[in-house]
Amino acid sequence: MDTISKLFNIQYPIIQAGMVWCSGWKLARAVSDAGGLGIIGAGSMNPELLKEHIQKFKNNSTRPFAVNLPLFYADIDKQVQTIIDLKVPIVFTSAGSPAKYTKLFKEHGLKVVHVVSSVKFALKSQDAGVDAIVAEGFEAGGHNGREETTTFCLIPAVAEAVSIPVIAAGGIACGKTMFAACALGAKGVQIGSRFAISEESSAHQLFKEKMTHIYEGDTELILKQLTPVRVVKNELYDELKKAELNAASQDELKAILGKGKSKRGIFEGDIEHGELEIGQVAMRIREILPAATILHNIWEEYTSMKQNLSLNFP
Repeated sequence: MDTISKLFNIQYPIIQAGMVWCSGWKLARAVSDAGGLGIIGAGSMNPELLKEHIQKFKNNSTRPFAVNLPLFYADIDKQVQTIIDLKVPIVFTSAGSPAKYTKLFKEHGLKVVHVVSSVKFALKSQDAGVDAIVAEGFEAGGHNGREETTTFCLIPAVAEAVSIPVIAAGGIACGKTMFAACALGAKGVQIGSRFAISEESSAHQLFKEKMTHIYEGDTELILKQLTPVRVVKNELYDELKKAELNAASQDELKAILGKGKSKRGIFEGDIEHGELEIGQVAMRIREILPAATILHNIWEEYTSMKQNLSLNFP
């Protein structure tokens, strides 16, 4: 576990995921100030807004932080330059080839982490020169891999295949699941859904309240013809699912999805007609808590599990 803490100069190897419409500078600061690694999610920001959030973080905290950068978004080159110009210390890239920008970031002194959903892309990321890998299982919310490999299958496979540190993601929201991930070879964890449902998350209050009433089977990975995404079942989901069952084309699915549906659901609080991205682990979350409380609860449970198992299983 010290590997990730030393790599990022943080106290706890707990990383808050860079989630669209949830991960502004306030959430990142709360997590970083509590001893984890906070991430500003660039996926829902244009270059100017990203610049604003980075500057506000720096004006309010001296702790390490990162930016998550989905590589398929528009204005990607401008976002890359913003990250370099403002001397962001760490970048988590996702949804694209790690080979495209890793060398450039490393030349400017940034640590680079890439998010993958398979052993194949973990090896490609290692070859591209990244410092660590986030291996994200099928349980995760938002955009996901087509392989549908679960976290407990993915983590040991990736950890055995690469020589760089592996960070586990997908279905992790407590100290018990963190302990399990580390037992499988992870050196730290990245947590999204639990921090999305925190006081500092920039998601709408109606979204947060809805997410505390998610039960088993209330989410599903859909839109595999486009970009797979795990969402909560609502009226928009019903419309998309019906279209998929009727063999709708990609253009027809895009027309239903339209633009800005994730913003409408997560940021603006339209619970029925917006795209509500969350992980399966939401079924275990029932409270909206401060991010620092969430982080410390996870770490305390993790250390308790570690101590108890050491005592009971010499």
